[in-house]
Parts: sequence; structure tokens; C-alpha cells
Amino acid sequence: MTTWATREARRIDKARSLLRPGVEDLRGTWADLGCGDGIFTAALYTLLAPESQVYAVDKSQRALDALVRNFAESYPEAAPHPVLADFTRPLSLPRLDGLLMANSLHFVRRKQPVLTQLVTLLKPGGRLVLVEYNTSRGNFAVPHPLDEAGFLALAAKVGLRGPRILVKIPSSFLGEMYAGMGLTPEQIS
Repeated sequence: MTTWATREARRIDKARSLLRPGVEDLRGTWADLGCGDGIFTAALYTLLAPESQVYAVDKSQRALDALVRNFAESYPEAAPHPVLADFTRPLSLPRLDGLLMANSLHFVRRKQPVLTQLVTLLKPGGRLVLVEYNTSRGNFAVPHPLDEAGFLALAAKVGLRGPRILVKIPSSFLGEMYAGMGLTPEQIS
């Protein structure tokens, strides 16, 4: 019997290629916001150091149930923490070393207030890693896109330092995807 991770290997590998420059071999407590059934959560889990903790946040119980099944089948040693919540509202999470938002911010029309609230969850020196389609033209699946220039400007507005684009890859859907990153200040007042 093949496992979920084997069946989804192509998608998980693509997710790893986007995340690797921003998370590989780091450790700590991370959250994947808008995690769905766990493709990017799996990529994050396999790139982080073994003692790391991952909170998987989604507003769909069905998606979280699928993520738990997928991890039990493919990564039985893992213990992701499923959290049923809408990330556009205040979240009850521990202080985080990292925050992953993969293909989730494009569902938010007013991004700045949401991201401003989310970065308060990060520890000093924590990192936000964002994956999005590199387009400014929305459609039914990506209603409120955020291209790379928009991400860089938004990251600076919400107080992240050193925002940068880590990697870009071709996508058969909307042409290109990118991963961007920004860090919280080392000292937060």
C-alpha cells in the first residue's frame, strides 16, 4: 500500500523546493496557516529539525481531519497540532519561531491588518515565510493575489525586516509561484 506522502510526492517536493531556502534545518515552534490537507505542512515538517513543533491551522474541520489521517499514514512519528481556527481572527497559539502562509493570504482582501496581527505571534527574530502566485490578476481560485512586489511592500509595512524573495518557480496555474520571507526585529518593544 502506498502512503499519502508517496501518492502526493510531486506536490510535496514542489512545496519543499519553495520552502527549503527559508526553513531547512531550523528548529522551533511553527504554524502553517490555512494548511488544508497538509501538502505544505508535510514539506515544512520534513525540512525542520526533528524536535520542532508544527501547528496546523485551518478553518475547515474536514481539512484538519484529512491532515491528521495523512500524517498518521505517512509520518507516524510526527505529532502535528491541528487547530480549528480562522487565521484572519485572533489566534490562540504559543509564541512562534516561524509562520508559514502557503497559498492562503490570497483569500484575504485586507491583508495588512491581518498580517499585522499575525506577526505579533512571532518571537523576536522569528520569520514569516509566504508562498503565493506571482500575479496581480485574480481569478476564482486566487481572488486577492499578492505579487512579489506587493509582498515586499506589505512585509515592510507590517514591521518585518529584510523582506526578500527566496525563490521563484514556474507554475502551470498563473505562471509563477514565489516564496518570500521577512523577519521580526530581534528586540520587540
